[in-house]
Amino acid sequence: MSCKVVITGDHDGRRLDRTIRSIWPALPLSAIMRSIRKGEVRLDALRAKDAGMRVRSGQELYVPWEEPHRDETPPRHWGAVPVLWRGENVVVLDKPADLLVQPDVKGGDSVVTRVWSMFGSGGLGFSPAAVHRLDRNTTGALVVALSGEALRELERLFKERLVAKRYLAIVAGALSEKGLIDAPLLKDETNNIVRVGGGKTARTRYKRLSTDGELSLASIELLTGRTHQARVHMAHIGCPILGDRKYGNIEINRRRHAEAKRPLLHAYELGFPRELSGPLLELAGKTFTAKLPRDMAALLDERGWEIPS
Repeated sequence: MSCKVVITGDHDGRRLDRTIRSIWPALPLSAIMRSIRKGEVRLDALRAKDAGMRVRSGQELYVPWEEPHRDETPPRHWGAVPVLWRGENVVVLDKPADLLVQPDVKGGDSVVTRVWSMFGSGGLGFSPAAVHRLDRNTTGALVVALSGEALRELERLFKERLVAKRYLAIVAGALSEKGLIDAPLLKDETNNIVRVGGGKTARTRYKRLSTDGELSLASIELLTGRTHQARVHMAHIGCPILGDRKYGNIEINRRRHAEAKRPLLHAYELGFPRELSGPLLELAGKTFTAKLPRDMAALLDERGWEIPS
Protein backbone atom coordinates (compact mmCIF):
# COMPACT_ATOMS: atom_id res chain seq x y z
CA MET A 1 0.00 0.00 0.00
CA SER A 2 1.23 3.50 -0.77
CA CYS A 3 -0.08 7.02 -0.72
CA LYS A 4 0.54 10.56 -1.89
CA VAL A 5 0.47 13.75 0.15
CA VAL A 6 1.10 17.32 -0.95
CA ILE A 7 3.75 19.19 1.02
CA THR A 8 2.22 22.19 2.76
CA GLY A 9 3.86 25.48 3.67
CA ASP A 10 4.31 24.18 7.22
CA HIS A 11 7.13 21.96 5.92
CA ASP A 12 8.61 24.18 3.21
CA GLY A 13 12.41 24.04 3.44
CA ARG A 14 12.53 21.22 6.00
CA ARG A 15 14.60 18.06 5.68
CA LEU A 16 12.78 15.18 4.04
CA ASP A 17 13.25 12.76 6.97
CA ARG A 18 11.97 15.29 9.51
CA THR A 19 8.97 16.09 7.34
CA ILE A 20 8.07 12.42 7.06
CA ARG A 21 8.43 11.92 10.81
CA SER A 22 6.13 14.87 11.46
CA ILE A 23 3.44 13.51 9.16
CA TRP A 24 3.85 9.89 10.30
CA PRO A 25 5.01 10.28 13.93
CA ALA A 26 4.51 6.58 14.80
CA LEU A 27 6.73 5.39 11.94
CA PRO A 28 10.20 4.22 13.11
CA LEU A 29 13.11 6.23 11.75
CA SER A 30 14.71 2.98 10.58
CA ALA A 31 11.72 2.27 8.33
CA ILE A 32 11.91 5.77 6.86
CA MET A 33 15.62 5.51 6.12
CA ARG A 34 15.24 2.02 4.63
CA SER A 35 12.50 3.17 2.26
CA ILE A 36 14.57 6.13 1.14
CA ARG A 37 17.59 3.89 0.47
CA LYS A 38 15.42 1.46 -1.54
CA GLY A 39 14.08 4.28 -3.70
CA GLU A 40 10.51 3.86 -2.46
CA VAL A 41 10.14 7.54 -1.50
CA ARG A 42 9.60 10.04 -4.31
CA LEU A 43 9.19 13.79 -4.55
CA ASP A 44 7.09 14.58 -7.58
CA ALA A 45 8.38 12.12 -10.21
CA LEU A 46 11.90 11.72 -8.83
CA ARG A 47 13.25 9.25 -6.31
CA ALA A 48 14.45 10.86 -3.11
CA LYS A 49 18.04 9.71 -2.65
CA ASP A 50 19.01 11.81 0.36
CA ALA A 51 17.17 11.95 3.70
CA GLY A 52 18.56 15.44 4.23
CA MET A 53 17.23 16.97 1.01
CA ARG A 54 14.89 19.91 1.46
CA VAL A 55 11.24 19.68 0.51
CA ARG A 56 9.21 22.51 -0.97
CA SER A 57 5.61 23.55 -0.60
CA GLY A 58 3.42 22.07 -3.31
CA GLN A 59 5.62 19.05 -4.02
CA GLU A 60 3.90 15.66 -4.18
CA LEU A 61 5.39 13.18 -1.72
CA TYR A 62 4.92 9.48 -2.54
CA VAL A 63 5.62 6.92 0.21
CA PRO A 64 5.03 3.14 0.59
CA TRP A 65 2.79 3.51 3.67
CA GLU A 66 -0.84 4.10 4.44
CA GLU A 67 -2.26 7.59 4.48
CA PRO A 68 -1.32 9.50 7.63
CA HIS A 69 -3.78 9.51 10.48
CA ARG A 70 -4.60 13.03 11.49
CA ASP A 71 -5.86 13.37 15.05
CA GLU A 72 -8.62 15.95 14.80
CA THR A 73 -9.63 15.41 18.42
CA PRO A 74 -8.18 18.20 20.57
CA PRO A 75 -6.68 17.29 23.93
CA ARG A 76 -8.75 17.67 27.06
CA HIS A 77 -9.86 21.28 27.38
CA TRP A 78 -7.79 22.39 30.36
CA GLY A 79 -8.83 26.01 29.99
CA ALA A 80 -7.72 29.06 28.06
CA VAL A 81 -4.58 31.18 28.19
CA PRO A 82 -5.00 34.97 28.07
CA VAL A 83 -4.18 36.25 24.57
CA LEU A 84 -2.20 39.48 24.16
CA TRP A 85 -2.38 39.37 20.36
CA ARG A 86 -3.26 36.93 17.62
CA GLY A 87 -2.26 37.05 13.98
CA GLU A 88 -2.63 34.58 11.15
CA ASN A 89 0.60 32.71 11.95
CA VAL A 90 1.45 33.67 15.53
CA VAL A 91 -0.24 34.11 18.88
CA VAL A 92 1.30 36.00 21.81
CA LEU A 93 0.03 34.84 25.18
CA ASP A 94 0.15 36.02 28.79
CA LYS A 95 1.30 32.83 30.52
CA PRO A 96 0.03 32.37 34.09
CA ALA A 97 2.04 30.85 36.93
CA ASP A 98 2.00 27.11 37.65
CA LEU A 99 1.64 26.13 34.00
CA LEU A 100 4.16 24.23 31.88
CA VAL A 101 4.91 25.48 28.37
CA GLN A 102 5.10 21.89 27.04
CA PRO A 103 3.15 18.95 28.51
CA ASP A 104 5.11 16.52 30.69
CA VAL A 105 2.79 13.68 29.62
CA LYS A 106 0.89 13.23 26.36
CA GLY A 107 -2.18 15.45 26.36
CA GLY A 108 -1.27 16.91 29.76
CA ASP A 109 -2.02 20.48 30.76
CA SER A 110 0.34 23.03 29.23
CA VAL A 111 0.38 26.20 27.18
CA VAL A 112 0.68 24.34 23.86
CA THR A 113 -2.15 21.89 24.60
CA ARG A 114 -4.38 24.79 25.64
CA VAL A 115 -3.51 26.63 22.42
CA TRP A 116 -4.35 23.49 20.44
CA SER A 117 -7.78 23.32 22.06
CA MET A 118 -8.28 27.08 21.53
CA PHE A 119 -7.12 27.41 17.90
CA GLY A 120 -6.82 23.91 16.42
CA SER A 121 -3.93 21.64 15.54
CA GLY A 122 -2.69 23.36 12.38
CA GLY A 123 -1.85 21.69 9.06
CA LEU A 124 -0.92 18.07 8.34
CA GLY A 125 1.98 17.07 10.55
CA PHE A 126 2.07 20.39 12.43
CA SER A 127 0.74 21.42 15.83
CA PRO A 128 1.09 24.79 17.60
CA ALA A 129 4.62 25.14 18.96
CA ALA A 130 6.17 27.42 21.57
CA VAL A 131 9.14 29.31 20.19
CA HIS A 132 10.87 29.99 23.51
CA ARG A 133 10.50 28.79 27.09
CA LEU A 134 9.39 30.20 30.42
CA ASP A 135 9.79 28.27 33.66
CA ARG A 136 6.64 26.73 35.09
CA ASN A 137 6.19 29.54 37.63
CA THR A 138 7.43 32.41 35.47
CA THR A 139 4.58 34.53 34.13
CA GLY A 140 4.25 36.79 31.12
CA ALA A 141 4.61 37.15 27.36
CA LEU A 142 5.13 33.94 25.40
CA VAL A 143 5.10 33.39 21.62
CA VAL A 144 3.48 30.34 20.01
CA ALA A 145 3.70 29.64 16.27
CA LEU A 146 0.54 28.55 14.48
CA SER A 147 2.29 27.50 11.27
CA GLY A 148 5.52 25.75 10.38
CA GLU A 149 6.76 28.66 8.27
CA ALA A 150 6.32 31.07 11.18
CA LEU A 151 7.96 28.63 13.59
CA ARG A 152 11.15 28.37 11.54
CA GLU A 153 11.43 32.13 11.10
CA LEU A 154 10.74 32.80 14.78
CA GLU A 155 13.35 30.24 15.80
CA ARG A 156 15.85 32.11 13.64
CA LEU A 157 14.95 35.46 15.22
CA PHE A 158 15.35 34.13 18.75
CA LYS A 159 18.58 32.31 17.89
CA GLU A 160 20.06 35.48 16.41
CA ARG A 161 18.91 37.51 19.47
CA LEU A 162 16.76 39.82 17.33
CA VAL A 163 13.81 39.71 19.74
CA ALA A 164 14.09 42.10 22.70
CA LYS A 165 13.11 40.34 25.94
CA ARG A 166 12.55 42.42 29.07
CA TYR A 167 11.68 40.86 32.42
CA LEU A 168 10.63 42.41 35.70
CA ALA A 169 11.62 40.81 38.99
CA ILE A 170 11.37 41.57 42.68
CA VAL A 171 14.70 40.65 44.23
CA ALA A 172 16.07 40.48 47.75
CA GLY A 173 18.42 43.22 48.91
CA ALA A 174 19.45 46.65 47.68
CA LEU A 175 20.28 46.13 44.03
CA SER A 176 22.93 48.38 42.51
CA GLU A 177 21.74 50.99 40.00
CA LYS A 178 22.61 48.93 36.92
CA GLY A 179 25.05 46.33 35.71
CA LEU A 180 26.00 43.59 33.28
CA ILE A 181 26.41 40.04 34.57
CA ASP A 182 28.77 38.02 32.39
CA ALA A 183 29.04 34.58 34.00
CA PRO A 184 28.93 31.21 32.18
CA LEU A 185 26.27 28.74 33.29
CA LEU A 186 26.50 24.96 33.58
CA LYS A 187 23.34 22.85 33.83
CA ASP A 188 23.22 19.74 35.98
CA GLU A 189 20.70 17.69 34.00
CA THR A 190 20.34 15.03 36.69
CA ASN A 191 19.28 17.46 39.41
CA ASN A 192 17.82 20.15 37.12
CA ILE A 193 19.94 22.86 38.67
CA VAL A 194 22.20 25.46 37.06
CA ARG A 195 25.51 26.69 38.45
CA VAL A 196 27.85 29.53 37.56
CA GLY A 197 31.13 28.52 35.97
CA GLY A 198 32.45 26.08 33.39
CA GLY A 199 29.45 26.13 31.09
CA LYS A 200 27.95 28.14 28.25
CA THR A 201 28.36 31.89 27.88
CA ALA A 202 25.55 33.78 29.62
CA ARG A 203 25.03 37.53 29.82
CA THR A 204 22.33 39.48 31.65
CA ARG A 205 21.83 43.24 31.81
CA TYR A 206 19.85 44.68 34.71
CA LYS A 207 18.64 48.05 35.99
CA ARG A 208 17.24 48.95 39.38
CA LEU A 209 13.83 50.61 39.15
CA SER A 210 13.06 50.94 42.90
CA THR A 211 14.41 49.77 46.25
CA ASP A 212 13.73 50.12 49.96
CA GLY A 213 16.88 48.35 51.06
CA GLU A 214 15.16 45.04 51.82
CA LEU A 215 13.68 44.44 48.36
CA SER A 216 14.28 45.90 44.90
CA LEU A 217 12.35 46.04 41.65
CA ALA A 218 14.62 45.10 38.74
CA SER A 219 14.33 45.36 34.98
CA ILE A 220 16.23 42.43 33.45
CA GLU A 221 17.30 41.95 29.84
CA LEU A 222 18.54 38.52 28.82
CA LEU A 223 21.28 38.85 26.22
CA THR A 224 21.54 35.06 26.01
CA GLY A 225 18.85 32.47 26.65
CA ARG A 226 20.11 29.88 29.13
CA THR A 227 18.02 27.74 31.46
CA HIS A 228 17.20 29.59 34.74
CA GLN A 229 19.51 32.40 33.59
CA ALA A 230 17.81 35.33 35.31
CA ARG A 231 17.33 33.40 38.54
CA VAL A 232 20.93 32.14 38.75
CA HIS A 233 22.54 35.42 37.69
CA MET A 234 20.60 37.54 40.16
CA ALA A 235 21.49 35.11 42.95
CA HIS A 236 25.11 35.26 41.78
CA ILE A 237 25.32 39.01 42.49
CA GLY A 238 23.69 38.63 45.90
CA CYS A 239 20.16 39.75 44.96
CA PRO A 240 18.19 36.54 44.37
CA ILE A 241 14.64 36.67 43.10
CA LEU A 242 12.10 36.75 45.91
CA GLY A 243 10.24 33.47 46.34
CA ASP A 244 12.85 31.39 44.49
CA ARG A 245 13.17 28.18 46.51
CA LYS A 246 15.98 26.80 44.39
CA TYR A 247 18.37 29.75 44.15
CA GLY A 248 16.91 32.28 46.58
CA ASN A 249 17.47 33.59 50.10
CA ILE A 250 15.92 31.11 52.54
CA GLU A 251 15.37 33.60 55.37
CA ILE A 252 13.74 36.31 53.24
CA ASN A 253 11.63 33.72 51.42
CA ARG A 254 10.40 32.43 54.79
CA ARG A 255 9.43 35.90 55.99
CA ARG A 256 7.71 36.75 52.72
CA HIS A 257 6.12 33.37 52.03
CA ALA A 258 2.55 34.70 52.14
CA GLU A 259 3.37 37.26 49.42
CA ALA A 260 5.80 35.26 47.31
CA LYS A 261 4.80 31.64 46.81
CA ARG A 262 6.81 31.46 43.58
CA PRO A 263 9.84 33.21 42.06
CA LEU A 264 8.55 36.73 41.34
CA LEU A 265 9.85 36.87 37.78
CA HIS A 266 7.67 38.14 34.92
CA ALA A 267 8.28 38.31 31.16
CA TYR A 268 7.10 41.90 30.80
CA GLU A 269 7.90 42.86 27.19
CA LEU A 270 8.70 41.25 23.85
CA GLY A 271 9.81 43.48 21.00
CA PHE A 272 10.19 42.48 17.34
CA PRO A 273 12.36 44.16 14.70
CA ARG A 274 10.83 46.25 11.94
CA GLU A 275 12.57 44.38 9.11
CA LEU A 276 10.33 41.33 8.91
CA SER A 277 8.61 39.75 5.93
CA GLY A 278 6.69 36.67 4.85
CA PRO A 279 4.81 34.89 7.65
CA LEU A 280 6.23 37.33 10.24
CA LEU A 281 5.29 40.56 8.45
CA GLU A 282 2.35 40.86 10.85
CA LEU A 283 4.82 41.12 13.77
CA ALA A 284 7.08 43.79 12.25
CA GLY A 285 7.89 46.56 14.75
CA LYS A 286 5.42 45.33 17.35
CA THR A 287 6.08 45.29 21.11
CA PHE A 288 3.88 43.26 23.45
CA THR A 289 3.49 44.02 27.14
CA ALA A 290 2.06 41.62 29.72
CA LYS A 291 0.78 43.42 32.81
CA LEU A 292 2.11 42.34 36.19
CA PRO A 293 0.37 39.39 37.86
CA ARG A 294 -1.46 40.01 41.11
CA ASP A 295 1.27 38.85 43.48
CA MET A 296 3.89 41.20 42.02
CA ALA A 297 1.44 44.08 41.58
CA ALA A 298 0.42 43.81 45.25
CA LEU A 299 4.01 44.17 46.44
CA LEU A 300 4.55 47.19 44.20
CA ASP A 301 1.34 48.82 45.44
CA GLU A 302 2.36 48.19 49.06
CA ARG A 303 5.58 50.14 48.48
CA GLY A 304 4.22 52.79 46.13
CA TRP A 305 6.54 51.63 43.35
CA GLU A 306 5.70 52.20 39.70
CA ILE A 307 7.04 50.76 36.48
CA PRO A 308 8.71 53.48 34.38
CA SER A 309 7.37 53.69 30.83
